[in-house]
Amino acid sequence: MNVFSIAMRTRFRGITVREGVLIRGEVGWGEWSPFLDYTDPAEVRPWLAAAKESAVLGWPTPLRDRVPVNVTVPVVPPEKAQEIVRNGGCRTAKVKVGESTLAEDQARLEAVRDALGPDGRIRIDVNGLWDVDHAVEAIGLLDRAAGGLEYVEQPVASVEDLAVVRRRVDVPIAADESIRRAEDPYRVKALEAADIAVLKVQPLGGVRACLEIAERIGLPVVVSSALETSVGIAAGVALAAALPELPHACGLATVQLLTDDVVVEPLLPVDGFLRVTHPVVDEVALERLAATPDRVAHWKARRLAVDDLGS
Repeated sequence: MNVFSIAMRTRFRGITVREGVLIRGEVGWGEWSPFLDYTDPAEVRPWLAAAKESAVLGWPTPLRDRVPVNVTVPVVPPEKAQEIVRNGGCRTAKVKVGESTLAEDQARLEAVRDALGPDGRIRIDVNGLWDVDHAVEAIGLLDRAAGGLEYVEQPVASVEDLAVVRRRVDVPIAADESIRRAEDPYRVKALEAADIAVLKVQPLGGVRACLEIAERIGLPVVVSSALETSVGIAAGVALAAALPELPHACGLATVQLLTDDVVVEPLLPVDGFLRVTHPVVDEVALERLAATPDRVAHWKARRLAVDDLGS
C-alpha cells in the first residue's frame, strides 16, 4: 500500500487534503481513495474493487482515444471562477452551487458565462443540498444567470424528490448520489427521476460494473471523478472511452484541483479532451507525497475493515 496525501488548491467537497492509496498489480496501478466521511466498510468496498480491477484486470477495449471533459469550478468568488475557466482548457464548465447564498451562486455563474462566452456549456452540481421548493426556484434563477444550463446535477437528496423536481422544471436533471450511494441505483429509472446518469468508477465498483449500470439504466451517461489522482482519473477515462455513446463532456478534469500528482505526466485536458492512457507512476512523487505514519495506519485499518467483510 502506497498511501498519498495531496493538498487541494481550493477547499472542495469540504476537504483541503486528498488522501488515498495506490495499489500495484499485474497489469498496472489502481487507486483506492474513498472519502474519509465514508465510514462504513461496506460502502468503501466497491472503491477497493475498482482499484483491484485497474491493477489486476485492466480495462475493456476503448472505442475512442480521447474523451471530452468539463472544467470544475468550486465555490469561489466570481473573479476566481473566471480565472479557473479561462485556464481550464474546456468549453464546458461544471459549477458547484448550494454551499453559498443564491446571490453568490448567481454571481459565480454569470462570471463563468462571461469567461466561456455564449457558446460554452454550463452545468451545476448541488450535491443534494436543496429541498424541492427551493430547488425549483433556484434552478429557474440560476438557469437565467448562466444564460442557459445544460443540466442540474442532484439538486435534492432523495430519488423521490428528484423525480418531483424533474417534473417541475424545464432544465434536464442528472442523478449522481441517487445512483452511487443508493441501495437500488435503478430506482432513478423506475421513477423517471433523471434525464442523465452520472457514473463514478470507484464508488460503483469499477469500469465493468459501471458499463453494466449504464446499459441497464438506459440513460445518457456522464462519467465523473471522485477527486482522484491521475491514476484514478485514468480509470474514469477508460470507462468513458468504452461507452457505446458519449453525448456529454465528462467531469474528469479534476487533477487541476490538486496541487501535485503521483504520475510522470498528469492527466490534464488539451483542447477540452483527456487522452486514453495508462499513466506512469512517479516513484519520486510517491515518496514526496507519502502520508504521515498515523495516516498510513488509518488506511491500513480501513483496508482490514473491508477485508473482514469477506467475499
